[in-house]
Amino acid sequence: MKQNKKRNDIKVVGITGGVGSGKSVVMNILKEKYGAEIILADLVAHDLMEPGQKNYLDIVEAFGKKVLAKDKTIDRPALAKLVFGDQEKLSRLNAITHPNVKKEIFRRIQRIKEKGEVSFIAVEAALLLEEGYQNDFDTMWYVYVDEATRIERLKEGRGYTEEKCHEIMAKQLPEEVFRKECSTVIDNHLGISETENQIKTAVESLLSLY
Repeated sequence: MKQNKKRNDIKVVGITGGVGSGKSVVMNILKEKYGAEIILADLVAHDLMEPGQKNYLDIVEAFGKKVLAKDKTIDRPALAKLVFGDQEKLSRLNAITHPNVKKEIFRRIQRIKEKGEVSFIAVEAALLLEEGYQNDFDTMWYVYVDEATRIERLKEGRGYTEEKCHEIMAKQLPEEVFRKECSTVIDNHLGISETENQIKTAVESLLSLY
């Protein structure tokens, strides 16, 4: 479905949902089947934490060289351990990383639009709503899976304990907020074929906006 479009015509859809809901599955389908350009906020954040990048410099200035590995890259597990349970440090880290990630995401969106070579752009992040991305995107999709299924996926796929799953989920937005703020719900616990059917309908609706 790749096609040349004027840069202002290329739509941007935000993909969000709770941890373990399968957002990556949806993103892969959008890329492979529909020619979408995908942007993953976590990978953008990782890029900006590379030596010499904005977040790298600000994080080292804020937290010191104790967050660096031997090769001078940021030791992300050490950084996570440092801010875990310390709301002041976590807030300081978020204040450094989130604004720069958002700026970089929109810079990449603009660059993609200028090329005009894709059907649409999909941006995935758990915190899209918290960071106000819905105000700038054309539409928002909520990837839904019931809590029990999410917990089982996280335990099997990431080795999390049930306690850790509940701890992470407690910090995320409740389901009613996702449903209120997102125009489309992708129910991702009914099997891959049903997920693909829902995505097909949602993509057709998105492309009808052109």
